[in-house]
Amino acid sequence: MLGQLSHTRLLRYAGLFTWAVVGLWLFSVVLDPSYSEAMSRAEYSAFKLRLMRWLAVYAAFGVLYWWVSRSLGQRRSSWIDHALMLALTLCAIGVSFLSQTGTGSILLMVVAVQLPWLSSMRFALFCLIAGNAAMYPVFVYLIGMPPLVALLQALAYVGFAAFVFITSLVARQQAEARDEQRRLNSELRATRTLLAESARVNERTRISRELHDLLGHHLTALSLNLEVASHLSEGKAQEHVRQAHTLARLLLTDVREAVSQLREGGAIDVGAALRPLAENVPALDIEMQIEEPLTMDDPERAHVLLRCTQEIITNTVRHANAGKLWIGVRREAGQISIEARDDGDGVETILPGNGLRGMRERLQQYQGTLQVESHPGQGFRLRVCLPAATVQSIAEQGVPA
Repeated sequence: MLGQLSHTRLLRYAGLFTWAVVGLWLFSVVLDPSYSEAMSRAEYSAFKLRLMRWLAVYAAFGVLYWWVSRSLGQRRSSWIDHALMLALTLCAIGVSFLSQTGTGSILLMVVAVQLPWLSSMRFALFCLIAGNAAMYPVFVYLIGMPPLVALLQALAYVGFAAFVFITSLVARQQAEARDEQRRLNSELRATRTLLAESARVNERTRISRELHDLLGHHLTALSLNLEVASHLSEGKAQEHVRQAHTLARLLLTDVREAVSQLREGGAIDVGAALRPLAENVPALDIEMQIEEPLTMDDPERAHVLLRCTQEIITNTVRHANAGKLWIGVRREAGQISIEARDDGDGVETILPGNGLRGMRERLQQYQGTLQVESHPGQGFRLRVCLPAATVQSIAEQGVPA
């Protein structure tokens, strides 16, 4: 059963279990009948008030932890996550102050599990040090420990929290490495598919050229010689020569048809090359709609479309903070277009990075265009247009062989 759970879910459930165990221990202490027997009525009323406050802070910690940990590793950290982590730290400290125990230090370890996933390194260290430093007055003034013992106790909890933090940090780094490996594997499969398609097209083109240049040339020469022979021969010989001439012309026609079929069947299946890119992408649901059939004659242009689609997916994963990406690829008016949009945060001003600049440079080499737009709260929209064939290819398609 544990093998079916992801590492992030295991971390989440371990934190919830620790929170529940801390609560059970505190409940067993505060519900001890000796507490009420040893207190006066006024003291017991104050104790119940403090108990209600403690329960509220304790419950707030559990709710916040459940909410924050619901999607560990599936989104980028934001200022909201920083605020929630700070609130969790304050709740853990509040539990210790209100219960007059050191249980807040245990809850701070639960906070330390989430810090590598939801905050920057600087903020994480601040929460770890400040949170455990705030426990020192609890040990000295509320629990009554000697200052030196309280300091050693606080340092010990800092060490435990640091151990938990580093363990969670290593888990996050390994998770990112696996996600990156899956993404690279998807790109490798797509590139391999494109290379296989290009090799198939090149081989068919080579065979068609050989048939056209060698057989076509010799059959044309044979047909001309048989035409001359039909005028020079007489009787039955002339009839056989004419039959041979007819067969030579039919054979030449068949060779031309075979060459045409080889060239027409040598187009690259762009859809087969692009689909693997949408598989196993971490923290992103990709809906890819590709027109069928979608083919191109130029392997270099197909490679440009592949790289542009790769960059769209990579930018969405790294920068858009999106959970869904829609990609549509179709042919229209002699061009191949890619339209992409996501449900991410969006930005007010688009600052092109190396990825967008690289896409634009690739497209400009083949007279393609790139349009990007974004608005806060509306994600990114991107449109790529690339001519499906070169001017030379278009001209060759209009001239019969």
